[in-house]
Amino acid sequence: MTYTETIDRLSRKLRVDASFDLMSRPVSIGGRLSTLFFVDGFTKDEVLAKMLQYLTKLTPDDVNGITSADEFATRYITYTEVALTADFDKVVTAVLSGTTALVMEGLDRVILIDARTYPVRGVEEPETDRVLRGSRDGLVETLVFNAALIRRRLRDPALTMEVIQVGRISSTDVCICYMADRVDKAYLKKVRDRLKNITIPALTMGQESLAECLLRGQWYNPFPRIRYTERPDSAAAGIAEGQIVLMVDNSPAAMVLPTSIFDFSQDTNDFYFPPIVGSYLRFVRGLIFVATLFLTPVWYWLMQNPQHIPPALEFIRIEEMGNIPLIVQILLVELLIDAIKLAALNTPSSLSNALSLVGALVFGEFAVQAGIFSSELLAYMAFVAIASFTQPSHELTYAFKLFRIFFLLCTWLLHGWGLLLGMAVMAVVLFTTRTAVGGHYLYPVIPFNGTALLRLLFRQPISRHNAE
Repeated sequence: MTYTETIDRLSRKLRVDASFDLMSRPVSIGGRLSTLFFVDGFTKDEVLAKMLQYLTKLTPDDVNGITSADEFATRYITYTEVALTADFDKVVTAVLSGTTALVMEGLDRVILIDARTYPVRGVEEPETDRVLRGSRDGLVETLVFNAALIRRRLRDPALTMEVIQVGRISSTDVCICYMADRVDKAYLKKVRDRLKNITIPALTMGQESLAECLLRGQWYNPFPRIRYTERPDSAAAGIAEGQIVLMVDNSPAAMVLPTSIFDFSQDTNDFYFPPIVGSYLRFVRGLIFVATLFLTPVWYWLMQNPQHIPPALEFIRIEEMGNIPLIVQILLVELLIDAIKLAALNTPSSLSNALSLVGALVFGEFAVQAGIFSSELLAYMAFVAIASFTQPSHELTYAFKLFRIFFLLCTWLLHGWGLLLGMAVMAVVLFTTRTAVGGHYLYPVIPFNGTALLRLLFRQPISRHNAE
């Protein structure tokens, strides 16, 4: 294919004339016609300017007899990241990803110069995964920066980062991070094959779109089967333990695979305190979080059957029931708590204090005085709402919330037997849940692994944890 035909074909495929930010820049290099294709805004202007300043000074004698793109790139392309291809689809995808394509008369392939830059925010500490001690950097939306943050912590050639493009339209880069000498090879093959077999137009919602492609079936199951982290130290720790981390370009959250329900008991803060303190925090977090699941259903059952209330718990009785049924009160408060969360999420920071004040007044004194809610119910639901934030995984928090509502409805319909039925249904769902790309969700209980279970329940010394 001649130079003119190549330029025409690339211009049509890229639709250069239709978009203002797609640039086609003709230049003369050593007396030969050449054209640069790039996206304005993705290219490092100073790097490209210096390179063109050098290339345009080449004379015809410098390029005389050169027909191989490999030879020309070896001699005269001074930038470090260079690739060669004759595949037009690869050229188009590369240019739209930020790479600069150089088409030169007389060369057999297109030269791809990876002199790109992306708009990026600072690597500040993530809002949802803070620590009292430890590093203050966090993953960002640029994949290459996230890879560098992990590579900085794991300086081992066994650390492998494979990139697979997913999405027919988006061609989103998905990076598979793992330690070649520690990862489960069979599980790695399953993950890689599953990613390659994804056939969707685009990963419109980043890692969530990818997660829904990986998690086949069980749409009704609210339990999260993938653990997310925005901390590079947490991602690096998982990789060092033999897990696989998936990072999606344009997303600041890394996906840790495989994940069992017990993995959610861990928090980054546990490892920045001594082992005894970390174990205590883990115990408190787990105990309080489980209490959020059973507190209101058990309390409602006792209100249905006051004869079963022990003398020591007489204080939990409701003095004034309110003007609406108790089950309706509980469900209304559950919904209103989420409504306030959503309102706070969409409220400007300057108005957040006013929202909190209004919420407290409506939920507190006014609601009780109007006979809408009982004061005891508001106290228990306040505990549940606050205690839910002890769990860093929002997905697991909402899974417990949905099952708590299910327990309440079962108890309302069938009393004590309904509560037992709800617990049985939850146990069946947990038992039948599979992790992403295979594996048991209740590991290390099923199949049982005592050593792994102790490591999850108790924070062991890092020296023992890292022992070979």
